Amino acid sequence: MSQKTFEGRIVGKSVAKVDALSLALGKPLFTDDIPFKNTVHVKMLYSPHAHANILDIDTSEAEKLPGVLGVLTHKNASQVLHTTAGQGYPEPSVYDTRLFNKKVKYVGDRVAAVAAETVQIAESALELIKVKYAVLEPIFDWDKSYGNTIIIHDEGEAKYLIPVHYDSEKNHVAHMDAEVGDMDKGFEEADFIIDQTVRNHYAQHCPLEPHISIAYFDGHDRLVIRSATQVPFHARRIVAQVLGIPLSKVRVIKPRIGGGFGTKQEIITEIIAAAFAMELKRPVKFEYTRKEEFISARTRHPMTVQLKAGVKKDGTITAMDMKVTSNTGAYGTHGLTVMSNAGSKALPLYHCDNIKFVGDTVYTNLPVAGAYRGYGGTQAALALEIVIDELARTIDMDPAEFRLKNHIKTGESSPIFKALGEGGEGHEQTVDSVGLSECIKFGANAIGWWDREEYKKKHSTETKKRGFGLACLMQGSSIPFIDMAAAYAKMNDDGSFNLLLGATDIGTGSDTVLAQIFAEVLGLEMSDIIVLSSDTDLTPFDKGAYASSTTYLTGLAVQNLAEKIKAQLFEYASKMMNVPSSDLKLGAKEIKHSTTNQSISFSDIGTKALYTDNQQQIGAVASELSKKSPPPFCAHFAEVEVDTETGRVKVLRYIIAIDCGTPINPKLVIGQSEGALVNGIGYALSEQFIFNQKGKVLNPSFGNYKIMTTTDLPDIETIIVPTFEPSGPYGAKSIAEINISGPMPCLSNAIFDAIGVRITEPPYTPDRVLKAIQKHE
Repeated sequence: MSQKTFEGRIVGKSVAKVDALSLALGKPLFTDDIPFKNTVHVKMLYSPHAHANILDIDTSEAEKLPGVLGVLTHKNASQVLHTTAGQGYPEPSVYDTRLFNKKVKYVGDRVAAVAAETVQIAESALELIKVKYAVLEPIFDWDKSYGNTIIIHDEGEAKYLIPVHYDSEKNHVAHMDAEVGDMDKGFEEADFIIDQTVRNHYAQHCPLEPHISIAYFDGHDRLVIRSATQVPFHARRIVAQVLGIPLSKVRVIKPRIGGGFGTKQEIITEIIAAAFAMELKRPVKFEYTRKEEFISARTRHPMTVQLKAGVKKDGTITAMDMKVTSNTGAYGTHGLTVMSNAGSKALPLYHCDNIKFVGDTVYTNLPVAGAYRGYGGTQAALALEIVIDELARTIDMDPAEFRLKNHIKTGESSPIFKALGEGGEGHEQTVDSVGLSECIKFGANAIGWWDREEYKKKHSTETKKRGFGLACLMQGSSIPFIDMAAAYAKMNDDGSFNLLLGATDIGTGSDTVLAQIFAEVLGLEMSDIIVLSSDTDLTPFDKGAYASSTTYLTGLAVQNLAEKIKAQLFEYASKMMNVPSSDLKLGAKEIKHSTTNQSISFSDIGTKALYTDNQQQIGAVASELSKKSPPPFCAHFAEVEVDTETGRVKVLRYIIAIDCGTPINPKLVIGQSEGALVNGIGYALSEQFIFNQKGKVLNPSFGNYKIMTTTDLPDIETIIVPTFEPSGPYGAKSIAEINISGPMPCLSNAIFDAIGVRITEPPYTPDRVLKAIQKHE
């Protein structure tokens, strides 16, 4: 077990979510739950072509339609170059986007927006817009995009704000390379070499609540945007930037969110709604349909990952060489960072002195990729954990024993951390809490790993074969020396506290977890804390819900905040009780003398401080800059049954063993883990975009895009392996993303274990599995 563990009075307990009752009762908490009078509705006209120049666009007939209030196109909308990626400034994403372009770059690219009195009128107006296109040849294969004669961004104006590689003339969005050790020597020392290429696919985030923004002007003539966003502060900055208005004139409010998973880290509906609100001076609502979520929101980056690795007969990994080609689609949001994460969230997992990573991100005329839970780690894990399994099998070592021998341990580092900037540019990073050995052992015991061969013989039939798979994973917790979070709290006269958080709870329970940390420091009950989050006017800055950082980074800010307030309470009580503060200790909502029975309650302090004695507002603000990114670790185990006649893969059991440091709220840890797992199983088995030859998505609906339902799920068991992360709040690390990355490699390994056929291109649909079986025969 890694160092000590921590369990407190509130921290480590599965207290109820602060919004649980309101959500259960269907209270009006979401963006569209608050009605606005005279609301204007927006609908968008999308390109039917994957690649075309707009020669002319005529909106005159649409504008004449009764009830139409305005039309935006490239002719009259802002032409400010920007990125829709909600990242810290200056963004590590290329500025290659305008609200509307003269050139469309994928089926679903924006052509015109209509604002009207009703949705129906707006939709009718779209049919009246006449667009003349000059259709161009598209490029869909990302492995053939680099240097292709088809140039997607040929306008010559796109740029990064940071000094990184970009070459639009070669469709080249980003490049990253790093090498440590001696690769030639590493492969020469190997007794065996495995060289495997995998290719993952497009996927949609599928939040139940689609993208939606409502923009209006308040009584002080300030633009207010209610938005289902993961990044309210970034949204405010980008809206002001694109529309050319002072940031101080924009307020963004994030209500409850019905799922995000990364897609709501993009600024997609906010700017359009705001632009029409500025023109019409009326509330404007822009809400995506489910079809629009598929064709014009964001997706996972498809990647081709080649991994070559060498191993000695004793199980020592001698070299790992990873090459990544990432498809960002038509625009470059998150193109650099997702690709670089493929290296930094995978390669440090195992001991190796000789490591090379080369990553390239390219444009294609396909839907735009963006942030998606797992963020590059998911794609790389597919390659890494398949190769690790094959290395183990090649030397006749059990795959679990091979991982136990080679995985990174507490107090160790990896040379690739510094090479890829994982500890912050130029900084070395050690891992100070690793419970992966325990995860592997506990998971293996839970699924019956050590006796699996006998079990398989007993339960397999001639046509239905059982198999077991294993995959190990790591992720990160925040972005070192880039991400910052802040929190503010004030004491009320009854001893309760208002806790104001910039952090964005997107259903993850961060409001609850952060309140638990605050309560633990101050000896409070959860009912003593009133949480308000994600309002750019009222709450302090937070970079938003991404990079698995809220519990770790914002949690540190909240812990520091509570310690500041604790010091204030001791100082105030010291004066009231006329004793040194060193003689005082914290009780249950009171300050007590260490040796006498003298005490003063928080309610007395609150009342006296505000009304009678030594009057002051007890409260504080604290911020935290991330200085490292401690990885959570987990081990996934699966039992599958493969029907060799139909190709159907049935997942029977799935075990997650997870090290997230201190589990601040164990039930929420399980919820996050199993939610990510279910998402990952769907991605591995059934979710996929189906395109026609012209780049059009043919299945933009839940009827034809298969996500997991409760009836599809296997028996799932989550094992929490507590460790203590010294740099985290009460020893905590992240949990939100890591478990989505396990099913693709774990199930590939299980399928191979069942039928001896290796499948490297998910999803593992019956037709694909059957074809692989027939090819193998």
